[in-house]
Amino acid sequence: MLFKHLAFASVALLAKQASAAFGITTSTASYVIDAGSSNSLKFTVSRTSCDITSINYYGSELQYQSTGSHIGSGLGSATVTATTIGDYIKVTCSTDTLIHYYVVHSGDPIIHMATYTTAEPAIGELRYIARLNADLLPNEEPFGVVSNIAGGTVVEGSDVYLVDGQTRSKFYSSERFIDDKIHCVSGSANRVCMILNQYETSAGGPFHRDINTNNVGSYTGLYWYMNSGHVQTETYRQGLHGPYSMYFSRSGTPSSTLDTSFFADLDIKGYVATSGRGYVKGTASGASSSFKWVIHWYNDAAQYWTYASSSGSFTSPAMKPGTYTMVYYQGEYAVATSSVTVTAGSTTSKSISGSVKTGTTIFRIGDWDGQPTGFLNAANQLRMHPSDSRMSSWTPGTYTVGSSSVSSFPMALFKSVNSPLTIKFTATSSQTGAATLRIGTTLSFAGGRPQATINSYTGSTPSAPTNLNSRGVTRGAYRGFGEVYDVAIPSGTIVAGTNTITINVVSGSSGDTYLSPNFIFDCVELFQ
Repeated sequence: MLFKHLAFASVALLAKQASAAFGITTSTASYVIDAGSSNSLKFTVSRTSCDITSINYYGSELQYQSTGSHIGSGLGSATVTATTIGDYIKVTCSTDTLIHYYVVHSGDPIIHMATYTTAEPAIGELRYIARLNADLLPNEEPFGVVSNIAGGTVVEGSDVYLVDGQTRSKFYSSERFIDDKIHCVSGSANRVCMILNQYETSAGGPFHRDINTNNVGSYTGLYWYMNSGHVQTETYRQGLHGPYSMYFSRSGTPSSTLDTSFFADLDIKGYVATSGRGYVKGTASGASSSFKWVIHWYNDAAQYWTYASSSGSFTSPAMKPGTYTMVYYQGEYAVATSSVTVTAGSTTSKSISGSVKTGTTIFRIGDWDGQPTGFLNAANQLRMHPSDSRMSSWTPGTYTVGSSSVSSFPMALFKSVNSPLTIKFTATSSQTGAATLRIGTTLSFAGGRPQATINSYTGSTPSAPTNLNSRGVTRGAYRGFGEVYDVAIPSGTIVAGTNTITINVVSGSSGDTYLSPNFIFDCVELFQ
């Protein structure tokens, strides 16, 4: 009996291997692409819409059957062709303003993709969404159930839900672009990972976040967002987005490093090979060593970034030729800006130096790192709504410098929830002269900005910040333009002994609870 079972298993395995025949099968409606991989991967592309309508991996159908996988919300119609080029199959989907590519290499269980645009498409956000079988791929990695909304009830808009007493949203699956190399969905027998080689034509910079995964119950979404209206701080870039890749495996997470240099041989519109690129190399100095340092390059056509080493040295990724703005960050707080020109085939030397500039500090709450790190609820905000029962109360009372913990200082101030905020501090007689109260913010919503009163003196009302027209703190976002507000305090306002500062949210309307005008704190510092 054991021999029969082993024989049957061997025959089944041979059948799977025998079916792995690299090539294209063409019908009137579709192309079926066989990757020729040992763990058989076949997928079907509609010849009219460019949708993937079937993904069969190791004998299992991983594609959600009611809706395809596609760019945006689907192209609707496109001119679709498929060709074999040596060991590669290339599927090309063309519209007036967009070309999308699927590329497969013989023997590899990977669908490589790239998307070329000449204008922002009218098909919804510029993203790729793989709508996958939630029964076989229910799990989301690396952040788990925070974005699983199956069976939930709406808390806010159509994208924040309450499930088993916890708030969840597709936005809570986000990761900073600089750290987002791979994200996956999985089940007991399969794993599918989106691997991102680079974000050079995306928008938002190294610290931008967007949706990565979302189990909605009927399907599990696996995304790559090229751009969207989600707290977007830059104009959208056009050109080639990618390559980006969907990697299929039975178990284990694949390496996030994939060599896609073969795109140079496949006539991919907008692809720039390494030979047509250059580098920037240098040393960063001056910022606090308590934080990671990031170097960021950008212009209208491209964006790049890298972490500096512990000694401050850095080398950029391979960059397209051009002149770039170069920014040096302490954490996420910009401390220096410069300019550099990149030439194909060469390395440009360019160092950068900068630090946070204030004065003689009377007190500081938080750090100048461009994030609400360490403040009340900051550790939870990326993965849950402000109303979540796991959040601490947003109105903890008066913050007293020297005795209150930074972790009791709210990361956000909402006009309808916890404004005004009261700070008490003790000054010496030598600190009663003119001073500056600097309030650093990371993100504003509905025009929310701080107005401060120091004892009996009220600072002027700041101008409204740029309206990003996007919810932020409620959707796990904290980074916008990072406005900093200085309040000039006349000599004699601060007294020797106890002083009181109140910070109010200023805006034209009160709004509704957590969607009332608000802003997120970076740091509050009083200095002379």
